Amino acid sequence: MIKYFAPAEKNGAPQRDANQAPAKDRPWLFRTYSGHSSASESNALYRKNLTKGQTGLSVAFDLPTQTGYDSDHVLARGEVGKVGVPISHLGDMETLFDGIPMGEMNTSMTINAPAAWLLSLYIAAAERQGVDRKDLTGTVQNDIIKEYLSRGTYIFPPKPSLKLIADTVAFTYTEVPKWNPMNVCSYHLQEAGATPVQELAFALATATAVLDEVRKSGQVPEEDFSIVVGRISFFVNAGIRFVTEICKMRAFTELWDEITRSRYDVEDPKLRRFRYGVQVNSLGLTEQQPENNVYRVLLEMLAVTLSKGARARAVQLPAWNEALGLPRPWDQQWSLRLQQIVAYETDLLEYADIFDGSKAIEEKVLALKEEAMAELGRIDALGGAVNAVDQSYMKRQLVESNANRLAAIECGDQIVVGVNKYTETEESPLTTGEGSILTIDPKAESEQIERLRTWRESRDSSAVESAIDALRDAAREDRNIMEPSIACAHAGVTTGEWGQALRDVYGEYRAPTGISGAASAGVSNIEDARARVNDASDKLGRRLKMLVGKPGLDGHSNGAEQIAVRARDAGFEVVYEGIRLTPAEIVDAALQENVHVVGLSILSGSHISLVADVLERMKAKGLDDVPVIIGGIIPPEDEATLLAAGVARVYTPKNFDLNAIMADIAGIVQDTAAAA
Repeated sequence: MIKYFAPAEKNGAPQRDANQAPAKDRPWLFRTYSGHSSASESNALYRKNLTKGQTGLSVAFDLPTQTGYDSDHVLARGEVGKVGVPISHLGDMETLFDGIPMGEMNTSMTINAPAAWLLSLYIAAAERQGVDRKDLTGTVQNDIIKEYLSRGTYIFPPKPSLKLIADTVAFTYTEVPKWNPMNVCSYHLQEAGATPVQELAFALATATAVLDEVRKSGQVPEEDFSIVVGRISFFVNAGIRFVTEICKMRAFTELWDEITRSRYDVEDPKLRRFRYGVQVNSLGLTEQQPENNVYRVLLEMLAVTLSKGARARAVQLPAWNEALGLPRPWDQQWSLRLQQIVAYETDLLEYADIFDGSKAIEEKVLALKEEAMAELGRIDALGGAVNAVDQSYMKRQLVESNANRLAAIECGDQIVVGVNKYTETEESPLTTGEGSILTIDPKAESEQIERLRTWRESRDSSAVESAIDALRDAAREDRNIMEPSIACAHAGVTTGEWGQALRDVYGEYRAPTGISGAASAGVSNIEDARARVNDASDKLGRRLKMLVGKPGLDGHSNGAEQIAVRARDAGFEVVYEGIRLTPAEIVDAALQENVHVVGLSILSGSHISLVADVLERMKAKGLDDVPVIIGGIIPPEDEATLLAAGVARVYTPKNFDLNAIMADIAGIVQDTAAAA
């Protein structure tokens, strides 16, 4: 007979009774990234989500706001309220947080180039609520370097952009001490194709570039610098290879601890802590069999919650259907419930780090750290992250790694279920019927513009001019711009006016595309596409020439870059001038370059209005015989509208075979020429 004995005491302390409920860690902040149409509609969405158990806000701003333009600017056409909420002035910010106690809310704002301005509006709105700025808690992303590399919502050149970040950091550590003034964002690096090593190295290089700039600015006494280091936070991405992602997060925590100790002499372990929030991978969401995305999101979430020592402090999850279009409130609720089930129904929060002592984990973490440090050494040799941006080193690395990822999917080396394997499927009942994705009422833009005009007419013009002059003076004199920006907010200055005032001082910037220096990936099965391009070129008497254009303010250039690289590899002559072009500029370039085909890439939901504008201008310039193709996240009903308007072909995420796309485009050009 087996006898059972009471457990022995360890170090003199009685062991916990197995029936005793263990103490639980506090869960992370539950967020959903949201905002659309208008401040009032977004406010209603936020209040509803908070009643469902969301514990923090994550504000998505529309592209005009993110790039420092008012809603009635020419570049804002078709973009207002599409990928986020339009915030043009203090009145919009007050509406956005109406009925939400700002002193009790932890708010994350995904905003970069105009981060100082949106934080100023937030502070001004809180002051109108009677909340002391010292009681505010939250984060502004404020990572401009990754904007040059991946997302494209930059405004100013790197040096003044770093200066604005340093101003925000120096201001908040005393004035808004609970606020995270800079959220180093590697999320979009992974979306642009970064490997785990690149994500580690590029993010840490960005963090050190910012902290070095703050130290150099002299705005923070040396004895307080550790406090500033302790307020820097990170925003990361977690992909589907969740063991690797767990190791990446453990590597992040260890590397940050080492860097802050050795480079910045931070002695307090709490101030060396790697504090991060996360949104898991959107790059891997599939249009095909989109219900499978639920499993992907769960596995990716586990990567940032399973390891206690490297656990996220805030989590927001994409919705299962974001490869199809904007998620509905129900879709966001589903993602929120996933978080709550993991946090409250499982025993995840009851244990110490379950990976401590794992040989496999330790070996992978060490390998990632060594490779990341080697990459950091290469960036340092170039003079740091800013120089690496100007020299196109980091951008070129991302374009190449993304090309390798796509090539692996095309040839089947990287399996994506439902895309390149197990493609047989039943029709999903979740994607059928009207209202399966959220659509933005076209009236939202005109209504926002009307509210903006009313705001301008109702304010004190002399107070506005005086506040803008004071802001320009601060910028010219290299003073901190935060207090003048808050004064601008209270005076009624608009987002576009704030942005223009600093454009007048700092100028604008166009980041390198990374296309010209990017090495070709080892693309297999490209011969048929090359033969089709060569045949069409021979029949037309010159090399096929494609213009790849990014109209409007959508800065997500990853797809356009990969099309440009593959088109070049297939034998096209390619014209690609980067992001943020007006339809007029694209049509003028098509005329001057005498191209055979115009390819437009739009992921912001503004495809209907922008494509219509391009088609009208091409017809007026006598280019109506040049086919137009478009790629993006485009719902079927919009695809039908675009084809009826004269677009030759629409490509969406389901069209992952770039070689097939190249052959198809060559055929479109040849057929169009024959018909003419």
